[in-house]
Amino acid sequence: MRFWLAALPWRSFCARTFSAALAIALLLATLCQSQAADPKPKLVVMLHSFGLRFKPWTDYAEAIRSEISRQSKSPVDFHDHSLLTARLNDDTPDSPFVEYLHALYAEKSPDLIVAIGAPAASFVQLYRQRLFPGTPMLFTAVEARRVEYDKLTENDTVVATTHDYLAAFETILRVLPRTKTIAIVNGVSPNETFWLGELPRVLAPLSGRVELKWYNELSFEDILRDAARLPPHTAIFWHLMNVDAAGVVHEENIALNRLSAVASAPIFSHLDVFFGEAIVGGTMQSVAEGSATAAAVAVRLLDGEKAGDIKTPPTKFAPPKFDWRQMQRWGIAESNLPPGSTVYFREPTVWQRYSWQIALITAVILVQSGLISALLHERRRRRLAEVQSRQRMAELAHVNRFSTAGELTASIAHEINQPLGAILTNAETADAILSSPSPDIAELKDIVKDILHDDRRAGEVIRRMRSLLKKAPFEVKNIDLNDLVRETIEFLSALAIARKFELVSRITQNALPILGDRIQLQQVILNLVVNGIDAMKDTPSENRIISIRTSRVEKFAELSVSDRGPGIPEDKLKEVFEPFYTSKVQGMGMGLSIARTIVEAHHGLIWAKNRDHGGASFRIRLPLVR
Repeated sequence: MRFWLAALPWRSFCARTFSAALAIALLLATLCQSQAADPKPKLVVMLHSFGLRFKPWTDYAEAIRSEISRQSKSPVDFHDHSLLTARLNDDTPDSPFVEYLHALYAEKSPDLIVAIGAPAASFVQLYRQRLFPGTPMLFTAVEARRVEYDKLTENDTVVATTHDYLAAFETILRVLPRTKTIAIVNGVSPNETFWLGELPRVLAPLSGRVELKWYNELSFEDILRDAARLPPHTAIFWHLMNVDAAGVVHEENIALNRLSAVASAPIFSHLDVFFGEAIVGGTMQSVAEGSATAAAVAVRLLDGEKAGDIKTPPTKFAPPKFDWRQMQRWGIAESNLPPGSTVYFREPTVWQRYSWQIALITAVILVQSGLISALLHERRRRRLAEVQSRQRMAELAHVNRFSTAGELTASIAHEINQPLGAILTNAETADAILSSPSPDIAELKDIVKDILHDDRRAGEVIRRMRSLLKKAPFEVKNIDLNDLVRETIEFLSALAIARKFELVSRITQNALPILGDRIQLQQVILNLVVNGIDAMKDTPSENRIISIRTSRVEKFAELSVSDRGPGIPEDKLKEVFEPFYTSKVQGMGMGLSIARTIVEAHHGLIWAKNRDHGGASFRIRLPLVR
């Protein structure tokens, strides 16, 4: 027990010591993880040839910067410096600029220097021993002929380009086979002056095939004036224009766009950074491809790979590509393009631009055409059915007229006998007068007039009967309903005497012009009158009255035929117009049905109602002619 108590302090001391050691280990692990999670940023100096807004180097710089930021495992701090002396032919200001860079990074050397463009590459190689000789340096966006490879150190690597100018000019001659002159746009800065000596040598094989015209001795304003009046079959090759002969500096695409606006010839180039605005196209250096290659090499250098061990072949011209808009502007046929060419900015055809709208409209038109065809077919069928229905109706009406004529036979015979009897009497009287010794001529003239009058009267009766019985097609004409009613009443006057009923008419003084078939409408009135006569067969003679009235109701002409018979049962008022409905023992049940069919064919209405003081009344409404 005493031993255990004595050992207790020693055990407590060991436990405290172990806890402290564990805490220190955890702290160190946390610091290591924090350092691993937050690596120090890499310092990259971007040395520009002319400035921050000069093509093509600006495009290279932006693409390289973007790719390095995307691919690097560590954050990158970019510092941009411009070699302004590249615009001049005087190297005097270089030394102060070198001292400035040396002083700026005296305490913290860059992790990588990227020289962009031939002037920057020449500057770095000239002052390499004074500009951080131990710092990796990447030369890029430079043509291979502008690099002094024998002066490269173990800390230098190059991602260069190689311009095949002869291939570019051969492409122009292929695209425009009738070209006689190619005007070359080039400035007078030191870098541009180098190419004034190199291009004639490279293009010597074209001698005799095309004339080369140089714009290096003209100010840009003079270039614009000359380019505006170039002769036919001329092309322009845009090489470089950083500084013109007047010493004016040109940034970005401003100069090229001004030239394109006034030039009388198509413009070509060897750099695709100008593609998409003012140039036709051709075989060109791909800035995107060269920048991606340079950025990949830069990331390898930032990761610690030795610069001298990285050997990258120069990037060559990409496959030819052309601007469809410029081709249309200058009348360049697509068949003249080199094999493997790609045409960009081609305006889509109407189908490509509005394919789904055209498809939808076409579908709608097809559906509409189908519906219209179906409707026209159905319309023809209906028209045919209507014609056939009218033919059947006309035949039924004709049969009905014969039936009505049979009922009118006695009255018609009576009406014809009267004028015939008068004619016979007058003829006998005239014969007697003529047999006398001294015939009365004046009396004979009166007798002849009476004979003529009775003859016309008999002829009119026969004409009405023939008109009633005539089989004629449905013929719509302008008629006055009042005149039609008067004519029908006159025709029925003999029937009224024969059947011993009174025919009362009340014709409105207002004209009732309608469109209709005279014979068929007259038949409707005859049917209604005959039905009224039959309905009053048991009515006392003094009450056997049929009233015919006409009136104007709003936009309709109204005709009513009323009798004083027993009327129609209330539950049968609508059925009376159904085929084969009849209250007569020997009736066919077709008269009122035919009447309704005729009225409806005239776009009218017919209905029946009982009169308050007994009898039935049939009313017809027909639309008035406006």
